[in-house]
Amino acid sequence: MRRVPRAPDRWRLRSRQRRRDRGGIAIEAAIVVPSVVALVLVAIAAGRVQTTAGTVEAAARAGARTASLQRSVDGMKQPARDSALAMLRQQGVSCRNGDVRVDNGQLNLPGGPVTTVTVTVICDVELADLLGGPSGVPVTKHLVGEFTSVVDRYRGT
Repeated sequence: MRRVPRAPDRWRLRSRQRRRDRGGIAIEAAIVVPSVVALVLVAIAAGRVQTTAGTVEAAARAGARTASLQRSVDGMKQPARDSALAMLRQQGVSCRNGDVRVDNGQLNLPGGPVTTVTVTVICDVELADLLGGPSGVPVTKHLVGEFTSVVDRYRGT
């Protein structure tokens, strides 16, 4: 005949099992929590890079469009540069190392050649605040946006 443990015996048995499991949750949390936090920070950094890349492309488009509306080829560079930088500033993009390049070109079409303007926006976005890099060590992503626009041939003076 099988003996069923009395209530105090059952309590001692469960108590011994609980003692063996003590600290298990703390150890699991110590392993899992840093991994989850790192994953969230990487996702935020990826989102920041993606959003900034779109803004850099938009700045290049704005600069090229502004340049294409100028009356003379000589007067294109500064308004295009100002427009691209204003777009970056408006969207809150802060570039660690940034540059705006404006280049003129020519496109040969059957109706005759047309002048083009290409604006290239270069921006290094800072990620050290998210990825927890040591202070003074830059963690950046290099982004380049480029757009070419045709200059309206009838806008000239």
